[in-house]
Amino acid sequence: MPAVASPPSAALDVLGVPGEINLDYAATAPCARAAADAVTELLPWYASVHRGAGALSRRCTLAYERARQTVGDFFGAGADDHVVFTRNTTDALNLLARSLPAGTTVVTFAGEHHANLLPWPRGSVRLPVPANPAGAVRDLAAALTELRRDSNPALPVLVAVTGASNVTGELWPVAELARVAHRHGARIVLDAAQLAPHATVDRRALDVDYLAVSGHKLYAPFGAGVLIGRADWLDAAPPYLAGGGATSRVGPATHDVTWATGPARHEGGTPNLLGAVALAAVCTAFTDADRVALAAREQALLARLRAGLAALPHVVELRTFGPDAPRVGIVSFVVAGQDSATVAARLAAEHHIGVRDGLFCAHPLARRLLGEAATRTGRKDLPPTALRASIGLGSTAAQVDRLLAALAELA
Repeated sequence: MPAVASPPSAALDVLGVPGEINLDYAATAPCARAAADAVTELLPWYASVHRGAGALSRRCTLAYERARQTVGDFFGAGADDHVVFTRNTTDALNLLARSLPAGTTVVTFAGEHHANLLPWPRGSVRLPVPANPAGAVRDLAAALTELRRDSNPALPVLVAVTGASNVTGELWPVAELARVAHRHGARIVLDAAQLAPHATVDRRALDVDYLAVSGHKLYAPFGAGVLIGRADWLDAAPPYLAGGGATSRVGPATHDVTWATGPARHEGGTPNLLGAVALAAVCTAFTDADRVALAAREQALLARLRAGLAALPHVVELRTFGPDAPRVGIVSFVVAGQDSATVAARLAAEHHIGVRDGLFCAHPLARRLLGEAATRTGRKDLPPTALRASIGLGSTAAQVDRLLAALAELA
């Protein structure tokens, strides 16, 4: 088994319950100490944001806008970009979908999470799951070439792609896809929900036009996400939520409204101050950490997990691009002859190990990979749903070994 370095400490410690092994980070990561401490410090001052003249309100408004700056800087926002706080990645992508100019065609792959499949308008193009990253780039280039030839070249096109699969953890060639998109006059949005907890995500370095992130996957489980990107579509769109804070003027007539520009346009109502501050605190903690060392530690744990699963004769790993494709700390698999929900329930009840079971809100991809696994192995006893183990900052070699031992016992 690969050696694993010591876990991170201080601000990037994660909270947990003694005796319970959490291997479900891809669904919701535990709370980082930095996020908990930031919220605890601010709670006595908790008051309105952008709506009061008192000392508490002024402090909270400053904390909220500082959080926006910190999060934007962490993800490489440009000077003219908007950093809009949302509830999560799904909310952020729905906001962008509501902001698309009329006639926009969205191009996605069938390997996306539902959050990056379902919000887009009718007439969107869904490309098949590619066999490898290079195939994704070729398929997108071919699709955009055909789309530009067959439709009005003046109409906008948006490419929507994930950075890391929530089913397999495999990395997608984001920078290459962005180059193809821009070569054909299209914009691109990155679903960075699964990538951001494991790797540096920089909007300008990747040259994506928009990116969406969830705080609850980034060790800040206080209900905040973010959409970062180009301002023009967002400023031209109707407010995502019509209400207080989204307006610059409301007149006496029913529709006599002048909407705000900038992030406020889409942040109507009282904002999630604590979520924004928690997310910013984690961004700061990651900025101060050695991310190369963190990634190396995670990769060692991931290699330990995958090698252990491969040694179990009745366990089959799911994959899209191949066994050696780069990936983050997410592994989906099945136990031949056993219902995945039952296995997950037994792991929890008998071994205090939490994993995910099902199709992981990526039904088209998960079903395809289950079929591919059956074909690859020649087995006819694979269940119709899968299990997923995912690791992160608080994961240890001992936890991985406990899961492997439990699976061996159950199988």
